[in-house]
This record gives sequence, structure tokens and C-alpha cells, in this order.
Amino acid sequence: MFDLVALGEILIDFTPAGVSKEGNALFECNPGGAPGNVLAMAAKLGKKTALISKVGADRFGLFLTNILKKLNVETKSVLATDKASTTLAFVHLDQNGDRSFSFCRKPGADMLLEKSEVDVSLIKNCRVFHFGTVSMTHQPSRDATLYAVRTARESGAVVSFDPNLRPPLWENLDDARLMIEEGMRYAHILKVSGEELEFITGTKNAEEGSRLITDKYNIPVILVTLGPSGCFYRKGAYSGHLPAYKVNTVDTTGAGDAFVGAFLSGFIDRGCNFETINKDEIEDMIDFANAAGSLTTTKKGAIPALPGLKEILKCREMMNRYSQQ
Repeated sequence: MFDLVALGEILIDFTPAGVSKEGNALFECNPGGAPGNVLAMAAKLGKKTALISKVGADRFGLFLTNILKKLNVETKSVLATDKASTTLAFVHLDQNGDRSFSFCRKPGADMLLEKSEVDVSLIKNCRVFHFGTVSMTHQPSRDATLYAVRTARESGAVVSFDPNLRPPLWENLDDARLMIEEGMRYAHILKVSGEELEFITGTKNAEEGSRLITDKYNIPVILVTLGPSGCFYRKGAYSGHLPAYKVNTVDTTGAGDAFVGAFLSGFIDRGCNFETINKDEIEDMIDFANAAGSLTTTKKGAIPALPGLKEILKCREMMNRYSQQ
């Protein structure tokens, strides 16, 4: 039995690495992609994980697969194709470490995952299944994703959904909204950023927006990550806000994925049972995840920046937090 299985992209993040002697921008090759990042975080916390994905039959694809193997993420369902290259993402950072993206993905190998290639044996033997919408931007990976999600629900797995909206990857944002809505129909756990919440609900207010989603989709747990302001959550009849940890941020790439991986690890540790997790426990899980996400921003890249358990525990003990906004 796997603790956590994810379906979706694994790709190369090219992150800024200064300038050359000639004044040209330099980029560092880092492993990334939201589902892979989430699994890597959970694996670092001792969870048994597996990825369903597709990479190019190229050096980048081999590099990514080897990185996951080193982290003990099961890669037997990470397929390689010679019909497209591994997707490349170029990360651009502003002075606060916040990101924007450009992509080489026309098509990318991850878009070519077929429904028939989805390893249902992994999905039917996992406690939690995680997915996003990058794998739903185009066919055939859209149908593959929805097939996997439905299989997970039918098999009794807890379904975790992080839309991870990347506007440049969509031909139109109305289609993106439809796919996010489709994903929310199946989700037990929804993680969104503040920007994604506004995109989905039309409001920036986390309390109001999460209530609108709960009323329409009846999702048991909603997590709204707010960057340096921490996380707002809603679980059934109660809600709350936990501040982030004050750190020296250099790159926010992967912070949300670290948060998700750490939160799901805590959820798995507590038996994957929503009914038995009380308010104190879910706030402890979120605080742990906040620490993981905050620490990830102190280094460049996503997977290389993910903290281990000792780092997270030390952060919780010693770091000063941002005061609640």
C-alpha cells in the first residue's frame, strides 16, 4: 500500500543563477513540477510515494527520474516518450523572490500521457491520491487525469487537489476554470493560493471564498495559502488562520508544494480520517506545513530546497513568525 500517489508533470525548472561575464542571464537546471515536488516532500518525511507521469526520452527525463529514485519515490509509472521533449519551465524572480513563468511545452512529454497508460494498480492501492490542473491543459493527459481521479474516488482513496493554475499553459482561462471546477467535484482536500481563490470565486477574502466553495462542493478541508501571511483553512463548521514563519526568502518556487506534501504527510500519520482529526490537530498539521513551505523559500529551486524533518522541527521551535495580517 502506498501512502501517496500523484499524477502529473515532472519538469525542469530553470531558475535564475546570476549573469555571465558577458552580462548574459544564467539559469540553473533544477528538478521540479508540482506533483513531483509534493511526492518528494512526503518521501523526505518517510512516506511511501509513487508518481504517474511521462517525460521525454532525453537527458532531462533521465535526470528527473533519477532524482525521484534517489528520494525513494516509485518511478515505474514514469514513462518515457520520443514523441516530445521533457517540459522546461523558466522561472523569473522579482526582488521579493516571487515568480513568473515561461514554458517550453508545445507539446511537452507530460501532455502525452494516455488514459490506457495510467497505472490503476497504484491508484487502487494508495491512501491519498494527489493531482493538479497542469495535466488537464490538453488532451490526452486531460482524460488520463480525470480517469485516474475517478478511479481514486471509486477505490476509496482520499483525493487531494491543488489547481496550480499556470495561465500561460492554457489556450483560454474559461477552460481552466471548467477543469478546476471538475477537479473540485472529486476533492476531499483542496489547496489553493489566494490568487487561485479569487479566480475561482471572484473574492479575495479567504473566509468568504472558502465558504462559497464549501457550500457548492462540500469539500471537507480547504487550505488557502497566503504566502508570507500564512494559511487560512476551513474544515467543516470551523475555520482559522495560522501565520507563516519569518525566513530570509530568496525563491518561492516549490513552497506551496512543500506545504501540500508536509500537510498530507501529517494527514497520513493521523490515519487519513477527517472525522477523528480535531481543530488542534489540523492546526498542528498546518503549522508543520507552514514551516516546510517557509523553509523551502530560503533556497533556490524546488526539490533541492525541500527541508527534512529535523529542519522543520527546528524551525517550529526557533523561528519568529509573522504576525497575523
